[in-house]
Amino acid sequence: MVPVAYATEVRNGSRFVDTPTLPLPPHFPSGTMKSIRAIPTLILALSLLAGRTAMAQSAEGLPRSTPEAEGVSSEAIRGFVEAADKKVNTLHSFMLVRHGKVVAEGWWKPQTPQTSHVMHSLSKSFTSTAVGLAIEEGKLSLDDEVLKFYPEYAPKDPSKNLKAMRVRDLLIMSTGHDSEPKFSPDTPWVKTFLNHPVPFKPGTHFLYNTPATHMLSAIVQKVTGKTVLDYLKPRLFEPLGIENPSWATSPQGVTLGGWGLHIRTEDIAKFGQLYLQKGVWNGKQLLPASWIAKATSKQTSNGSNPKSDWDQGYGYQFWRCRNGAYRGDGAAGQYCIVLPELDAVIAITAQTGDMQVPLDLIWEKLLPGLKDKPLEANPGELQKLKETFDGLKVPVKK
Repeated sequence: MVPVAYATEVRNGSRFVDTPTLPLPPHFPSGTMKSIRAIPTLILALSLLAGRTAMAQSAEGLPRSTPEAEGVSSEAIRGFVEAADKKVNTLHSFMLVRHGKVVAEGWWKPQTPQTSHVMHSLSKSFTSTAVGLAIEEGKLSLDDEVLKFYPEYAPKDPSKNLKAMRVRDLLIMSTGHDSEPKFSPDTPWVKTFLNHPVPFKPGTHFLYNTPATHMLSAIVQKVTGKTVLDYLKPRLFEPLGIENPSWATSPQGVTLGGWGLHIRTEDIAKFGQLYLQKGVWNGKQLLPASWIAKATSKQTSNGSNPKSDWDQGYGYQFWRCRNGAYRGDGAAGQYCIVLPELDAVIAITAQTGDMQVPLDLIWEKLLPGLKDKPLEANPGELQKLKETFDGLKVPVKK
């Protein structure tokens, strides 16, 4: 039996288990599950879009505008990019959306706008969305007991705590486990999860738990008859114009759920913009606003450090942040950051080690440049930005 190895990352000095690394099945995209401990080099290339007419949100892409037209300082963007280039060891892409329009975007060569990037645990926020949609369709509820969905995999004598575990506990990472179940290719993953000890009362003990998200995926598949990927295609991916999303499955054919989704940078931004707009896209309510309010609010405490963006509370597979923000994130620096008070979304892909650093730079360098009114056009600063980013390239390994 080959055990599943769980990769770890540093988040503000703490180690979090994120993406299980598995023997790659034939349907898994080649090269996508390299250990996140390997930190390849990367450069930041930001392209600013000037003079383009804003258009309605469409399947083709988000509308574009210039930074100053949407109340964003080009100088602040440049300050963030320069600082990130120096302090973040690898970035792959960056996109800033303000008032529903892309005002800055860029990719580190050889990354391009069409590059499909692994989301790692940012995938969890998409699985949560599938749960919210299934609840809205009456197929399950937050209070459903987890055991009811797969009684065939339950232990012979389930513990009191296992019997008490509910869908809500999976969402808020409070399953009652004191360690994560370790999946293997030789045992059904749902069985492994349900047979793992539950020493704490569910709902009382926060433990970041990627297998719990896989359990959510398995539950959605059980009640809908479709994998999370197939379930989300007509309900989320297609309306948002997210083309060709890929998401591997377990040996039992269940979407991984907690990791493994592959989409593009602008797809991340669209997802964040949908949440910022309380589930409305082109006038249609794709996702209940009530679900978004619950999913992105603090549902459980996860620490007390006021300077850590991993101690601000946890929702339904979303992290609360400082500055009134919330985010989905994934190992090595995949971010979908939503700032409701500033009407902004930030999408980042990367392959970095310390995930607190990019957030610190956003708060320090970028946020002060977001104003509540349009700014005077600044063609000189736009030119400086262009020159700065035109000169960036991936360093050659020595």
